[in-house]
Amino acid sequence: MSERPAYFDRYETLAFERTPSGILTVRLHADGGPVVYRSAHHSDWAHAFVDVAADRDNRVVILTGTGDVFIEESAWDTPMSDPESWDRIYWEGKRVLSTLLDIEVPVIGAVNGPASIHAELAALSDITLASETAYFQDAAHVAGGAVPGDGVHVVWLELLGANRGRYFLLTGQRLSAREALELGVVNEVLPPERLMSRAMELAEQLAALPTLTLRYTRVAFTQRWKRLMLESLGYGLALEGLGILGGPET
Repeated sequence: MSERPAYFDRYETLAFERTPSGILTVRLHADGGPVVYRSAHHSDWAHAFVDVAADRDNRVVILTGTGDVFIEESAWDTPMSDPESWDRIYWEGKRVLSTLLDIEVPVIGAVNGPASIHAELAALSDITLASETAYFQDAAHVAGGAVPGDGVHVVWLELLGANRGRYFLLTGQRLSAREALELGVVNEVLPPERLMSRAMELAEQLAALPTLTLRYTRVAFTQRWKRLMLESLGYGLALEGLGILGGPET
């Protein structure tokens, strides 16, 4: 395996660690602690997943948060009040999920706690594990007066079904880890102290497979998701931006 890749030190909101067998753990964080979601996260994800996908030494990816939270708090720090500022969000937003899906090795999501912002990052994984302390919610859109157009409208309607998905997004419903398991959003629910060891156990099992089996299985699995994103993600982000730029009704 090659020396430490340069991208491991490129992003202030992600930490990378790789085993000799090629299992890459990607840990979302803010200043080393649990994520407090800011524009830097959005920007980093749009570029970092490209680097992860291009690194052929990665055989399996584990995506997780830091501490006991996946993503629960937001402190967004850039304007969204004019077309030029929204254009950057639009550009990044299209790429966050599309580049995640471009990673051509299996991805395991390890949801280590509450996931109320960008929970879809983990829910899009090939295998999704959740801590008993986790819950799933979309707290960033309808509840705050925004159109849920950044891909959540694709992911949650697909995973939950049309009626449950729309209810989930419109009401800000919280799904506990057990409820998410019953609905098929996650595959296993584990005690917090077992989450990462189980993720690593599954990753080692997968990493032992032939390289092309790993890569092409992921390609087969992501084709439908890519089509859905191509059809709806850019349009959804445009609608979200129009809603935000239109401001509150008077």
